[in-house]
Amino acid sequence: MTFLNEVTHHFPDAISFAPGRPYDGFFDTEQIFTYLRRYLDHLAAQGATEQDIRTAMYQYGPTAGQIREIVADSLRKDEDIDVPPESIVITVGAQEAMLLVVRALTAGPEDTLLVASPCYVGITGVARLLGVPVTAVEEREDGFSRADLEAAILRERARGRRPRALYVIPDHSNPSGTTMDLPTRHALLEAAERHGILLIEDSPYRRVSPGTPLPTLKSLDRARRVVHLGSFAKTVFPGARVGFAVADQQVVDAEGRTGLLAAELAKIKSMVTVNTSSLSQAAVAGALLAGDGRLSELNAEPAAYYGDAMRTTLRALDARLPEARRTALGVRWNEPTGGFFLTVHVPFRADNAALTRSAEEFGVIWTPMNYFYPQGGGHQALRLSTSYLTTADIEEGTERLARFIESQASAS
Repeated sequence: MTFLNEVTHHFPDAISFAPGRPYDGFFDTEQIFTYLRRYLDHLAAQGATEQDIRTAMYQYGPTAGQIREIVADSLRKDEDIDVPPESIVITVGAQEAMLLVVRALTAGPEDTLLVASPCYVGITGVARLLGVPVTAVEEREDGFSRADLEAAILRERARGRRPRALYVIPDHSNPSGTTMDLPTRHALLEAAERHGILLIEDSPYRRVSPGTPLPTLKSLDRARRVVHLGSFAKTVFPGARVGFAVADQQVVDAEGRTGLLAAELAKIKSMVTVNTSSLSQAAVAGALLAGDGRLSELNAEPAAYYGDAMRTTLRALDARLPEARRTALGVRWNEPTGGFFLTVHVPFRADNAALTRSAEEFGVIWTPMNYFYPQGGGHQALRLSTSYLTTADIEEGTERLARFIESQASAS
């Protein structure tokens, strides 16, 4: 990511398909104050005194979070995830949630984490920071396979290791853009129960995608095998840095007492960030209250925008590299229906050197996919992010990208 920032800095006029962040056009500075007032009014309506409200805003808050009831209500309405508020921990973005979950689940050197590959670098970074071995389970172009997962579990156990969980982004994943079909979701839940592992479900892109999404793994979970991670970075605004973990599994602590995994996450959080910013939680809670708890309604316009951006990118790529031409070149791409990302496979090594040439000579930036393969791979693929660009930028950017691909393919 540091290299990408350097490339962007050195070539400021290049059109960048690299940053996976929301479009700024939907942010209104004054809306922050509206959200805060909405939450403060909510507290007052619930019977909080002026002193209660002042304490809630200005003092250290509860480690597990002070908006858990509001988040629980939103999850019930939007995702059919019906869990008690005490099974939720409000975190400093989904990134902290990943750290807390991986730390809680891995107790010894034999514990390992399975990840879909390619995968989001945040989870592999957390594992590296904690010294937890990572085993990649390949995500094939036709989807994720239960057979591949079970084979990985058996290999790890044959080596004397104990796989604890599998990390996945089922909906419009980062980086590939793929979405798991419903049979695969059921198959993963069955495999997790059979082999005694957990599924860590990350879900940042569901409510910034058009249409009705497939059910979350958590909503299908009948055996409490899923720890569900969420983030309000894409759906409300990234600057709030508010995420959450749903961890309703029963665990036994060091003293032999039974409780929720969420409580263990809160204990770890108390030694990491103490608590999540009360002001940030208030802004997010106000947004949820403004949408009656439904992010699907709050994000209807942005979701439509991102869907249009994805379709525009796919149409533009097809116009610049028609099927016959891309077949001759050995170029192909997937066609996500939502989310921020898609993957383009190319007939050359899409590495840092190729990216530098692309930015310098053709004025277009993308992300090498090999960054996202924890055990190697993805050397002839690149990730495009469609979320942050205007239609004009997409049209011009894809034209530049097509010229780069033609030139690089000829030189290979």
